[in-house]
Amino acid sequence: MTERAHVAGAGAATTGSGPLVVYANLVSDLAVDPAERDVLRAWAEQAPREVWTLREGDVLLSPVPVAEEFLRYACDLTGVPRRSVTVLTEARTRPEDAAAVRAAAGARRPVEAVVPTALDGSAVTLARALGVPVAPYAGIEAAEAALEVTALLNTKAGFRRAAQDLGMRLPDGRVCRRDGVAAAVAGLLRTHGRVVVKPDRSAGGHGLLFLPPPAGTWTAADLAAVGGERGLWVVEERIDVARSVSIQMETGPHGARPVFSGEMRTAAGSFTGYVSPLPASVPAAVRPALEAWGRALGDRLARHGYAGPFSLDAMVSADGELFAGESNVRRTATTTPHVMVTRLARLAGTGAPAWATGTVRASRPYGFTEALDRLRSNRLAYDPEHAGGVVLYAGAPKDGLRWRYAVIAEGHGRLARYEEALHAAW
Repeated sequence: MTERAHVAGAGAATTGSGPLVVYANLVSDLAVDPAERDVLRAWAEQAPREVWTLREGDVLLSPVPVAEEFLRYACDLTGVPRRSVTVLTEARTRPEDAAAVRAAAGARRPVEAVVPTALDGSAVTLARALGVPVAPYAGIEAAEAALEVTALLNTKAGFRRAAQDLGMRLPDGRVCRRDGVAAAVAGLLRTHGRVVVKPDRSAGGHGLLFLPPPAGTWTAADLAAVGGERGLWVVEERIDVARSVSIQMETGPHGARPVFSGEMRTAAGSFTGYVSPLPASVPAAVRPALEAWGRALGDRLARHGYAGPFSLDAMVSADGELFAGESNVRRTATTTPHVMVTRLARLAGTGAPAWATGTVRASRPYGFTEALDRLRSNRLAYDPEHAGGVVLYAGAPKDGLRWRYAVIAEGHGRLARYEEALHAAW
């Protein structure tokens, strides 16, 4: 697959003649209820990672500023001339912003397509204002027609219904309104002893309620304040999870195909990082089962007009059974690191390496240059010559303490050694 296809999506209706507008619309109600403002703000802070997808001439629309030192760092590693790319901050989807995007892209090469993090109404509005398609769709109307299925399968209830139709193994569960959660919990607790309660629109583990609580009782007031009285909730048997896994897919008119798979790192149900490919310690039957479920879901999405990336998350129980968890019909927290790793491997002339993401806490606040110097002085910084090392792929955190990183290496053992050294040095 070409570098362009990794960014715009396989089958993208683009010629390569013009710049792409990478629209980092992480602040979207597609996956998270708008009432979860803290979650949306935290997601917005991750937008700078999208600089790894930029090619020469591209424009990034970001909800937050992107520091110049981080932008230069990413451009140096990807070989993209810094002056050839533009970052526009807090762009809105009004026609006057479209004029600003066109000006940023330059008159010589008209904008070719909008590449959003998520296919939502704002992405379609921006594309219409620019008079270009949303990649990888052939036209704006095709993207607009896919909005309904995209929104549905980014919900817990919508995925559960689709997964049942497609024959995926699911935890025992119920879909109900807020006022029916207590009864659903009581029934499933009697049967299984443990349950998890999920808001219909949530991602990354936010808003999940694990019952019974460690101490005391619970009431409906303990539910996240999202969805309103008519909002949906999913109440499920809580699986004894040994591994959390996922597969990233792309789908479209020509069917679904796997892009990569891996193991999710979690804490209390929340996503904290990723390791790809799947470690050898994951049961051998997991990958083909994930691919089969992913293809079935991708074919369903394609039949309803969706084209582009999606992921399927699943759980491996302590006794080795695979249970489907949720779908994320958008670019996820793993998509951009994978694009970055693929680009760097191509530049280094190597095959597909192993990679991992995580967060390391510094002993004191660092600025970006100081953090990078610390990596280099400890011989941990990514080295193109050896195609391995640590990349500060999301820029500097606000507090200078909690740094998102990616590690690239020839295998899982080397990944683990890099990470051990990183945590020790930080």
